[in-house]
Amino acid sequence: MTRDGRLLRGERTRSAVLEQALVLATVSGLDGLSLSQVADALGVSKSGLFAHWRSKEALQLAVIDQARVQWTDRVIRPALTAPAGVRRLWAVHDRRIAFYEARVLPGGCFFANAHFEFNARPGPVRDRLAAQQTDWMTFLTGLASDAVALGDLRPDADPATLAYQTEAVGICAVMQASVLGPETTYRQARRALLGHLRAITTDPTILPELS
Repeated sequence: MTRDGRLLRGERTRSAVLEQALVLATVSGLDGLSLSQVADALGVSKSGLFAHWRSKEALQLAVIDQARVQWTDRVIRPALTAPAGVRRLWAVHDRRIAFYEARVLPGGCFFANAHFEFNARPGPVRDRLAAQQTDWMTFLTGLASDAVALGDLRPDADPATLAYQTEAVGICAVMQASVLGPETTYRQARRALLGHLRAITTDPTILPELS
C-alpha cells in the first residue's frame, strides 16, 4: 500500500488531514488554502487528497466543518459541564479565551478570520460560514435565556443583547491579542464579561470574583 493510501485511509486520518488544513487556513487564509499546500505540509501527493476533495471549494467547506467540530470539542462541550444558567454562559466565554490562549491555531480564530475574508463574497463558503455563525449566536442566546428563566439574571436582561456582548468581547480579544499582547488582552476579556455578568446577576457569589 502506498504512503498516500496509508495516510488517507479511514475517517480518523481524514480528520487529521483536515486538522492540518485548518491550521494552515488560519495562517494563509481560507482562500489561500489549496490541496497542493496541504499535501506539501503533510508530505504526500496532491492526488491522494484529490480522491477526498475534488475542488478547492470542497476542501474549504470541509475545513469549516472541521473547525466547528474542533470548537465544539474544545469550547462548547467542556463548558456544558458547568451548571445551567449564568455559570454556563460564563464557562463558554472562559473556555473560548482559554482556547485562544493555548494557541491551538497559530492564526488566532479560524471563524473570525474566515468571516472577515468571505463576508462580501457570496457563494457556498460564505453561506456555510453564515450558517455556523447563526447557530453560534442562537446557542449563546439560548444560554442567556436559560440564565434569565432560572432566575440567575435580572428579568430585564435581554438574552439577544447579552449574546451579542459576549461574542463582541470574544472577537475583540482574539483580534487584539497579537497587537496588544495576549496576557493583558485575555485578562481584560475575562474581566469585561465577568464584570458585566456580576452586575446583572441576582447572586454575584455564584460567579468568580474579578481579578
